Amino acid sequence: MSTSHAPPLLSGMNRRHALGALAVASVPAWAQIGQGTTAALPPTLANTWADTEKAARGQTVYFNAWAGSEQINAYLQWVANELLRDFGVKLQHVKISDAADVVKRVRAEKQAGRRDTEGTVDLIWINGENFAAMKREGLLSAPFAQTLPNFQWVDTQGKPTTLVDFSVPTDGLESPWGMAQLTFFADAKRLPKPPQSMNELLALARSQPGRISYPRPPEFHGTTFIKQALMEHALDVKALAQPVTPTALAAQAAPLWRFLDALHPHLWRGGKQFPQNSAAVRQMMADGELLLALSFNPNEAANEIAAKRLGATVQSWQFAKGTIGNTHFVAIPYNAPSKAGAQLVANFFLSPAAQARKADIDVWGDPTVLDVARLPVAERARFTSAVRPGQLAQSAPALPEPHASWVDALEKEWTRRYGV
Repeated sequence: MSTSHAPPLLSGMNRRHALGALAVASVPAWAQIGQGTTAALPPTLANTWADTEKAARGQTVYFNAWAGSEQINAYLQWVANELLRDFGVKLQHVKISDAADVVKRVRAEKQAGRRDTEGTVDLIWINGENFAAMKREGLLSAPFAQTLPNFQWVDTQGKPTTLVDFSVPTDGLESPWGMAQLTFFADAKRLPKPPQSMNELLALARSQPGRISYPRPPEFHGTTFIKQALMEHALDVKALAQPVTPTALAAQAAPLWRFLDALHPHLWRGGKQFPQNSAAVRQMMADGELLLALSFNPNEAANEIAAKRLGATVQSWQFAKGTIGNTHFVAIPYNAPSKAGAQLVANFFLSPAAQARKADIDVWGDPTVLDVARLPVAERARFTSAVRPGQLAQSAPALPEPHASWVDALEKEWTRRYGV
């Protein structure tokens, strides 16, 4: 797995993209910070990015992104305002509930013969099995991520999942824009000693029957819950980084099903029903019906406390030996009509201004993909803030996601066993 700043693949780029990528990879002092500055750029990249900005002006970028959070929707509206004012690009948030539906749409467009600029999607919020499917089926545009001027600030060394998505190399086909790690939170008054592993969670469920639950897969928080249990119980964790096979699934997941068979009778409604999503679990925890909730955003509890939707005594934690972590990305379909605009949006997402605002607890609290320590002092200052109620006291190791192919296999087997 490469963790350097150099582009992992150049063979699929045209000459302009290749030259731009090499210029960005050298991490020069003139690099763009966020507002489209190109005055001091060397001729190669200046011409490339100036051409991109010129082509993007006046374009509408249809960004298909999950819309299950008021904070996220509000953040994207702020981004839209900034882009329109500074670059003349209109960002249209196409609100979706599942990126898989967008993958199906792009696939159908390709099967119908829609060519280079005849699609309906310019940019998509994506990762995991959906990215793997689009990469495998040739549904993505040419590599672009390392050609973005702001990509040089991405922490590819400290956050290697910015280059590898569910064990699948990104190869520049998607650009990172946020970090995620499975995190639990609960009211410390009701749960003063939170569980530090799946086995401790099982012990808690046995002692407090009906007070624990998780979202019903394939909702991604629910799927992440069972992947966490899989990683803690698998006979060979290294096997999970390889594409799934029937033999591997039978061998590695057998302890998972035994664990869930033991857990489910002690869950909310005896494990016969499951909440539809993490928001439902969070509300049930806030109401006292459940003891704990879960999130892929380590700052979600702090964000909810700041918004006065949770009490200040709620605390967050991750299991002592680690929880599953990944990066979320944006990608450009092969037939996006506004490819220049999509690249400009992806670059703006990586600007210190946009990353700092997204990381702000009062806005979203989504952890940054940037190496803040390498930023210029003025930009680094955007990320300094006091610790807020509900924030993690200590981060645990981020465990790598299983290969993307495990997701569908686990969800189907979970549904077969527990879905009725």
